Amino acid sequence: MSPEPIRIAQISDLHIKPPGSLAYGRVDTGKALERCVAALNEFKPAPDFVVISGDLADTPTTEEYQYLKRLLAPLNLPFAGIPGNHDSRELMRTAFPDASYAAASGPLDQKIEVGGLDLLLLDSSVHRKPHGALEAPTLGWLDAALAASSDRPALLFLHHPPFKAGIWHMDRQNLFNASELDPIIRRHPRVQLIATGHIHRAALTMFAGVPTTICPAPNHAVDLDLAELRKPSFKVEPPAFHLHTWFPGEGFGTLVTHQVPIGTFDGPHPFFGLDGKLL
Repeated sequence: MSPEPIRIAQISDLHIKPPGSLAYGRVDTGKALERCVAALNEFKPAPDFVVISGDLADTPTTEEYQYLKRLLAPLNLPFAGIPGNHDSRELMRTAFPDASYAAASGPLDQKIEVGGLDLLLLDSSVHRKPHGALEAPTLGWLDAALAASSDRPALLFLHHPPFKAGIWHMDRQNLFNASELDPIIRRHPRVQLIATGHIHRAALTMFAGVPTTICPAPNHAVDLDLAELRKPSFKVEPPAFHLHTWFPGEGFGTLVTHQVPIGTFDGPHPFFGLDGKLL
């Protein structure tokens, strides 16, 4: 029997506030996460793991992380999170003390093995700054972790995109030292995907020769203002998450990413009738 595909769900930018509080006075991020958790639990076949790629809390405070844990409690899937620019390393360590952090202090980097797949979670947060950077310990840890195997495919997750997305106010706060990440990726061909968040909307490009994505959010989206017409703004667009599916095969196999909308929609409806003819 051939190996089964491995499915990694990615959710991002939860921005959990205290119960009863709305983000920007409009968005109930707690309710949005409840709907997201329900969608993940209902999805078939069930994902093998869930990665939360940053901005788990909003302010952040201990109260927000405690509320986040209550919201995640119904999730029937294993998960791990990495900090975004709205998070606190110290508060995350306290909230999730059993996580497999690479070091006892500093960046909250993690390596997680899911079957034949390595997930490398990189902490790109910079204390009290909106932009991202990978510290020297993280870059060294990543290089060593990738060098530890030559045949296991690896997926990299971090909060800040290492590229410009074309949204002016977000491009000022992306990963500032992407040039230091580039040669590490190129040294290790087992990297099959770099998956990020931060911009609250789906995007795809290539970085260091590897497909690189931005995950949509379960709550609100950054306005796609490519013409620089407006002040920094957001829209409430259809929420979604990413599902990264790795299919074992020759070489490092094949990776496919789907965007999965969150909510109830009309259908599914059959294409063909009982007589086998197209309806």
